[in-house]
Amino acid sequence: MARKNRPVDRRLEEEIRFLTEIGADFVFAPETKDGTKLALRRAAGNPAGAEPDPVAESRKPLKEKQRILKQVEEKVLRCTLCRLSQGRKRAVPGEGSCETPLMFVGEGPGAEEDIQGRPFVGKAGQLLTKIITAMSFARQDVYITNVVKCRPPQNRTPVKDEIETCRPYLLTQIETIAPRVIVCLGKVATDSFHPSAAGMSNLRGNFIEYRDILVMPTFHPSYLIRNEGNKEIKKQVWQDMQKVMAVLGRK
Repeated sequence: MARKNRPVDRRLEEEIRFLTEIGADFVFAPETKDGTKLALRRAAGNPAGAEPDPVAESRKPLKEKQRILKQVEEKVLRCTLCRLSQGRKRAVPGEGSCETPLMFVGEGPGAEEDIQGRPFVGKAGQLLTKIITAMSFARQDVYITNVVKCRPPQNRTPVKDEIETCRPYLLTQIETIAPRVIVCLGKVATDSFHPSAAGMSNLRGNFIEYRDILVMPTFHPSYLIRNEGNKEIKKQVWQDMQKVMAVLGRK
């Protein structure tokens, strides 16, 4: 019996260690910044005096969402509109629930994603899955995608025309899913919603609004991996995710 329980015990130990490393063992009180106040007001059910939420009011029926996202997926898989299509193995449209309140947007597919045709399945994806689990979500219950849908050569940063060419796919996904919160993973994703000369250290942790959707910029999981020994960065990401959880009633 003990042998059968060992894999489960190891997974539990790994999750506890991860939560400890990213600072999930401390109590976090949301800051009283305007963005956070707005987020908590909406989470409380949009009480009197608050502005209506057009996104929540314009949600499409499930079958309609599924149909539109399937069309986007088919277009992405055969897309040749920019140079990134020339070097890809597989395009990566995105995956997850079309009725989720939470969406994650990264920069672009990496090597493993290019092989599998799925977003965030490499080392950074494994870490993102742990973060999602720590937020009391299952990976399949959120939606995960990228700014560009094909892998840039040698994982370089996608350039402006590549991002703009791919942008209609992302915008259609956002409009169709109509999430309450979008988590932007890294600078490229954040700039897609809120162009800024500021670095991620200054942008992260503060809600911004995009088409009446709350957007939370935070560090990309690959940045956490590159700075594996820096527990402060992990703690900051957990602080960001706790703000998201407060909005979505997961805290």
